[in-house]
Amino acid sequence: MAKKFEELSPKLITFIEEQKLFFVGTAMEEGRLNISPKGMNSLRVLGPNKVVWLNMTGSGNETATHLQFSDRMTILFCSFEDKPLILRLYGKAVAFHERDEAFSEYKNLFPDAVGARQIVEMTVDMVMTSCGYGIPIMEFKEERTQLVKFISDG
Repeated sequence: MAKKFEELSPKLITFIEEQKLFFVGTAMEEGRLNISPKGMNSLRVLGPNKVVWLNMTGSGNETATHLQFSDRMTILFCSFEDKPLILRLYGKAVAFHERDEAFSEYKNLFPDAVGARQIVEMTVDMVMTSCGYGIPIMEFKEERTQLVKFISDG
């Protein structure tokens, strides 16, 4: 049931833009894999083969650390509402920090966010969809406010 593509179609871009949650996977040559859930309206599609996302302060900084050693990244989206679908983006990524010119260029794509740590740019070299029939149907309630409060209270 899986299908592979070289780039994102307009339909898949719309799907991504509707998602409230995505997962980022990275790994170094050795050691543990890291899979991090992301939300808070923090991903933008810049074209059929390029996405950027705002990495916020959280429990660790494994994604940026891994990218220093290996640029491989996978981003996973799951449809929890309506039509089932799993979408994976495979590619190469780089993390930009506040000191980097690209960080300043991309930051205006996102709402002002306290706790912005890096902006990650991913060049997508493969897109894969699968059915998602085993994913439960769930309803989005709201974004959590604890991270913003935690950072603001310092």
